[in-house]
Amino acid sequence: MSVRPESVPRPLVRANQWVIVIAVVLTWITGKYWLLSVPLLAGAMGVIFDFNPIMRFAKLFLRKPMSGYIPEDKAGQQFNQVIAVTFLLLALLGYSFALPVMGVMFSALVALAAFVAICGFCIGCFIRYRYQLWLKSHFKS
Repeated sequence: MSVRPESVPRPLVRANQWVIVIAVVLTWITGKYWLLSVPLLAGAMGVIFDFNPIMRFAKLFLRKPMSGYIPEDKAGQQFNQVIAVTFLLLALLGYSFALPVMGVMFSALVALAAFVAICGFCIGCFIRYRYQLWLKSHFKS
């Protein structure tokens, strides 16, 4: 019997990605940069406490058992979440300290990455994969 690595159902990952995209777009439309704190805090809670309130809320709407959805690698999602939280924090700091170029740049990067992931290509997963290959090739036992 094989042990399945920890995973997260794809609809929960997608919900989190959509919240990031929507928060960034609403920030750009309204100028209310505090909206970035919603995905930032949810993502930080996910990384630190393994509890993402966005995913927990989205879980209420799943109709099938958790195992009935396409699984996403939890370690990969954690890696992506660290990047997203970092970029959201840098964007929020940019907007907060009247550095709009910094705010727009980092919010655009995180929104673009989330949207591209929704479309099917995970930039963070690619970076993590290449990093793991680099580690293996440079630190052979």
